[in-house]
Amino acid sequence: MCRTGAAGGAGLSDPGRCPVRVLAALSGGVDSAVAAARAADAGHEVVAVHMALHGEGPAQRCGYSGCCTPEDARDAGRTADVLGIPFYVWDLSERFQRDVIDDFLSGYAAGITPNPCIRCNEHVKFSALLERALALGFDAVCTGHYAQVLPDPRTGRPALHRAVDRGKDQSYVLAVLDPRRLRQVLFPLGHTLKRRVREEAAGRGLRVADKPDSHDICFIQDGDTRTWLAERIGRRPGPVLDVHGEQIGQHDGAYAFTIGQRRGLRLGNPARDGARRYVLAVDLSENTVTVGPESHLERVTLTGTEPTWCGPAPRPGGRIGAQIRAHGAELPGTVRVEPARVTVQLDRPVRGAAPGQTMVLYDGTRVLGASTLVPQETDVP
Repeated sequence: MCRTGAAGGAGLSDPGRCPVRVLAALSGGVDSAVAAARAADAGHEVVAVHMALHGEGPAQRCGYSGCCTPEDARDAGRTADVLGIPFYVWDLSERFQRDVIDDFLSGYAAGITPNPCIRCNEHVKFSALLERALALGFDAVCTGHYAQVLPDPRTGRPALHRAVDRGKDQSYVLAVLDPRRLRQVLFPLGHTLKRRVREEAAGRGLRVADKPDSHDICFIQDGDTRTWLAERIGRRPGPVLDVHGEQIGQHDGAYAFTIGQRRGLRLGNPARDGARRYVLAVDLSENTVTVGPESHLERVTLTGTEPTWCGPAPRPGGRIGAQIRAHGAELPGTVRVEPARVTVQLDRPVRGAAPGQTMVLYDGTRVLGASTLVPQETDVP
């Protein structure tokens, strides 16, 4: 009997044969290691692959705090050895450069705030990797993401849900997965607390049991995004303005600022009332950055374009939850859906919503879909 449920296999609505052939993406961390082990325990035929994303660039140096380093590749290989499954390394660096790094750079150059983790999941892990896996005869890709794929109680079709461990939930960065992809993914950790995963890894004799999680943008070696951007776009000095249009400082490039930013403004004089100042607007055409009080960041209307739905789109006027950051709060509101546009009227204001950010919509724990926020005037004075 094929025990797909034990591996989180609700995403495989009809694998067609048992055991299912699964390509397990091993990052070199503890989560993907336990996910691959559980897929094998469930009776699937598992082959492991590590994605080399950075070629021979500086992010490949030992000791780097992101992911996808040579150390990670070695850890992934050792994990596969312990699990007794075949292991390969695939070079996806060109795809990663084009669809993630170049996209990130062009986004900032255009004055928006892209999310590289979402782009990586959409274009690399669940597009390039999944396409290659299917072409080689695999039925699904297995990863260590904290999310759940559960059958819709009405239709039986796979639906994306938050993980049981809300502190580790990664459904936000997976909201770009459409129903076709949801049928071909396995998330074996979605129903498990992170501490249990580490305990299980230790019990299996995996050396990565205590390996720290990676949190940085993986292609920015030291986490200094501003310097990384300046080296590639160049210095473009311009004025920093207050809400009255008066110059109160100077920047080296408006592209390096994002809505809601407070640190690194380098303003010589404090505000007259002593209040903290935040980035309120970034105008690339005029090369200006406008700063002001936190209250000016508040918005109750969020508008996104080019929505991607994980299933049926929400009904107009329906009640949903909206989230605009990977680990941000979910805010209740009312949704309006148009062919290439989605608007949410929030029950209470959100601060620091920036163009380019991803807005993910939820119905309880279920992920409805995602869209990209567009520029909009502050709607709460």
